[in-house]
Amino acid sequence: MPRFSISSVPALALAGLASVSAALPVAASAQAQVSPQMRGEAIALMQVCRGDYDRLCAGVQPGGGRVLACLQNHANQLSAACGQAMPRAQSLKDSAAAAGVMPK
Repeated sequence: MPRFSISSVPALALAGLASVSAALPVAASAQAQVSPQMRGEAIALMQVCRGDYDRLCAGVQPGGGRVLACLQNHANQLSAACGQAMPRAQSLKDSAAAAGVMPK
């Protein structure tokens, strides 16, 4: 089962989360481009949606927005807090993609 670590926050939360919530290999150059504010928001989103990730998307490999897509596909099953965080998670993912820091 994938687990999230602080080093995965740019990848995961910028991939949406939430997650959102698996140690992800992220190039040091990509991490350097992630602002402290984005990283902080990603951590917050990850904490809010961690339980939903564990319950609904644990088998999804993080990266490339897959976790966010999984959570969005289960929108009717998300906790209220995670559901409310989804628009911000999508925005962070879009920002990460635009900045070229989304992991594959």
